[in-house]
Amino acid sequence: MDKIKPYVIGLDLGGTNAVFGIVDARGNIIATTAIKTQAYPVVEDFVEAGCTALEPIIEEVGGIDKIQGMGIGAPNGCYYTGTIESAANLAWKGSVPLAKMFSEKLGIPVALTNDANAAAMGEMTYGVAKGMKNFIMITLGTGVGSGIVINGQVVYGCDGFAGELGHVIMDRSSKGRLCGCGRKGCLEAYCSATGVARSARELLETTDRPSLLREMKAEEITSLDVAIAAGKGDELAKEVFDFTGKMLGEACADFAAFSSPEAFVFFGGLTKAGELIMKPIEEAYNRQVLPIFKGKAKLLVSTLDGAGAAVLGASALGWEA
Repeated sequence: MDKIKPYVIGLDLGGTNAVFGIVDARGNIIATTAIKTQAYPVVEDFVEAGCTALEPIIEEVGGIDKIQGMGIGAPNGCYYTGTIESAANLAWKGSVPLAKMFSEKLGIPVALTNDANAAAMGEMTYGVAKGMKNFIMITLGTGVGSGIVINGQVVYGCDGFAGELGHVIMDRSSKGRLCGCGRKGCLEAYCSATGVARSARELLETTDRPSLLREMKAEEITSLDVAIAAGKGDELAKEVFDFTGKMLGEACADFAAFSSPEAFVFFGGLTKAGELIMKPIEEAYNRQVLPIFKGKAKLLVSTLDGAGAAVLGASALGWEA
C-alpha cells in the first residue's frame, strides 16, 4: 500500500500499560497517550477506552483521514489472524480479535503481531537495521524475545508464532532452570533480566565470595543492581554478566547457522550494561560460530529510544496494514 497519508498509529500493549503513539514516516513520535491495560478486564471496554484516549491526539494531527493505518505489538500476537492467543499476562482469555476490533471502531486498517516481531519491524524501518534484509532482533527484558528477518520479511511460520528463540533449550541436564513456559533450561531462564538476577542469587548462595550485592536482600536483587555492582568492579557481579553473555553468544552462534544474518540487534534493559554484556557475547560468538559464518554478522545495540521503541515498532506495521 502506498504511503499516501502522513501518519500511522502504534500501540504497545503490555500487561500493565497500553501506550498509543502517532508516528510520521521518518519515525518521529508526534503524540502519545496511554491507558491502564489492567483496568479493563473486558476487552470491548479496553478498545472503547483506547479509542476515546486516541481521539484528541488524532484530532491534533488533522483527524482520522490523516492516518494510514495502525499497528499493534502484543504478547502472543498472531500476525496472520490479528488475534492475541491466551496471553499469560493479560486478563482476556482465549482468542481475542483485537486488530479487527480496533479496525471496526476507528475505520482504518489494523495489523497486529507479537512484541518482539514489532521491535524487529521498528528496527528495520527506523533503526540500526534500516536497509538490512537479513537480521535477528533479540529483546532482553523480563523475558528473551526475538524477531527474525529473512530477505526483508519477518519470519512468522505456518501459524504466526515463529521465532521464539528465547525458548531454545540451552541446558538439557536435569539441573536446567525452570522457565515460565513450563520447560527447563530455556535461554530465557538465564539471559533475561530476571535470569541475571537469579544467576546473582545462585552465586551468592553457593559461594562465600565478597560482593556488594551481599548488602542487599537476595530476593530484592535486580539485573540493574548487578550491573551497578559490576560497574564498580565487583568480581562476582562481573562473573554474572560473563556467564550471561557467554550463553547469549553461544546461542547466537547457533542461530547464525540457519539464517546467516547480517547482524544481531540487541534491545532492552540489559543492553544498558554495555561492554559488560556485549564483550562476552562477542567473544563467545566468535569462538563458537561455524567458520563459514565468521566475520559476517555484526553485533549491534538498538539505536531506538527505549521509551518509544515499542510504539515505533508497532507503528511500522501500520504502513503495511
